Amino acid sequence: MTPAKAAYKGLVENGYSPAAVSAFFAPDATVNVVHPFNEMSGSDVADRYLGALSRAFSGLQRTDYIFFGNGDWVTATGYWRGVFDAPFLGIAPTHALAHLRVGEFHRISGGQAVESFIYLDLPELMIAADQWPDDIASPAAKPGYTGYLPGPDSQDGLCWADGDLPTSEASLKMVTDMLLNLATTDETWRPYWHDDMVWYGPAAFGSFYGIEGFAAFQVPFEGCFSHWMGGATPNSGTRHYARFADGNYIASGGWPSLNAHQVKPFLGQPATHKDLMMRVCDWWRRDGDKLKENWVFVDIPDVLRQMGRDLFEGVRT
Repeated sequence: MTPAKAAYKGLVENGYSPAAVSAFFAPDATVNVVHPFNEMSGSDVADRYLGALSRAFSGLQRTDYIFFGNGDWVTATGYWRGVFDAPFLGIAPTHALAHLRVGEFHRISGGQAVESFIYLDLPELMIAADQWPDDIASPAAKPGYTGYLPGPDSQDGLCWADGDLPTSEASLKMVTDMLLNLATTDETWRPYWHDDMVWYGPAAFGSFYGIEGFAAFQVPFEGCFSHWMGGATPNSGTRHYARFADGNYIASGGWPSLNAHQVKPFLGQPATHKDLMMRVCDWWRRDGDKLKENWVFVDIPDVLRQMGRDLFEGVRT
């Protein structure tokens, strides 16, 4: 187990207690959390982020179903859960068990996180609580599934031991090549995926089964924009902070990850005819020579804010 993995394991084993959180994050760490939290320091995390969660959800617990790392980076995704007993970011409590999907990336140095990116699927929580605005709609041709998203079919997503290096390298190459084939008119991304793939999307988009189900989302989504740029594209304004693999699992994230010029209605909102920056992250599971499952976050509230629709306007976190 690498030192970076060991640092995160200590946080998990101590149940994300305030003391464990303070020990995990360097006080001057740069911590980026989805809108409306946005940037904070490591010394702010215990109160501004986890404190806000603890005050809203009684019996707050964390359940990860994917964890792995490579070098200085570690990543995890799963759910926060608890009884939703107090308002959270203006979302009214349901006083019932609630789940909030979460994904994290941490760069570790000296046994502490010094740079972190934390994604929450706040729309999923709002939809489950029946508080999602009716005029915000998925770009998919047909509505996708919205609800609790499962972990890997293979049930081997917690990779505390380090993956085989040749396998990791092959996994990373597979995803890198696939991404280069997105947004192509002849859909050359198709050969990289199992026919019965599952794309676990953010709740505002929905989740889809099979290649045709994914295409029914991806093609209309791409059609909302005249072009997009991402990753290390010169002058794109985007920043991919990490892409790495550990055995059959691969992760990638950017803050922002995608610069897309909107020319058609998107999320049910009119075309802005301007560039939208999207904070995105992915986890993939490789099965043999194909990609089988893909978990995705997009900071939808931040995208809507850029389109003139701030779901949390006036909220102070």
